[in-house]
Amino acid sequence: MENGVQELLQMLSNMISEARGIPLSGDKCIIERDKALDLIDEIKAQLPNEISEAKRLVTARNEFIGNAKREAESIRKVAEERARQLVNEEEIVKMAKVESANLVNNAEAKSNELRRIANEYAEEVLRRTEESIGIALNEVRQSRSRFVAASQQPVKETVEETSIFEEIEDLD
Repeated sequence: MENGVQELLQMLSNMISEARGIPLSGDKCIIERDKALDLIDEIKAQLPNEISEAKRLVTARNEFIGNAKREAESIRKVAEERARQLVNEEEIVKMAKVESANLVNNAEAKSNELRRIANEYAEEVLRRTEESIGIALNEVRQSRSRFVAASQQPVKETVEETSIFEEIEDLD
């Protein structure tokens, strides 16, 4: 018989449960000794195969569990490393944002300072230009006043002045 151990045990159990009981003996029964012994021998013959198969399955299961644990540990380590990298990247981004804000603030401060200096310089140049124009305007007014005064003098004096000017030019 090529039956599995479970099936053989079931057959033995059925044989015993279907056996005729002995009168006045309680739980005792009559079974066919040869059939029962044959089933027991076949069970004994198949038990080493069943046990070795069970051992092989247990070993394979243990190996599978070990591989799964190693893989899970590897995945956990990779996840932890990635989490550390993300935290580091987040810190780098935060630091970059702070540095960027500092650079923008410094640039704005320098821009404001340069604008202030440029305004002061422009104000100074305009003030000097205004002074120069004021001085030139005063000189024009004085020249005009002299011209008006000279034009109101008699012609004789003007002719004498003109000849004096011509003599001075000749000397040059």
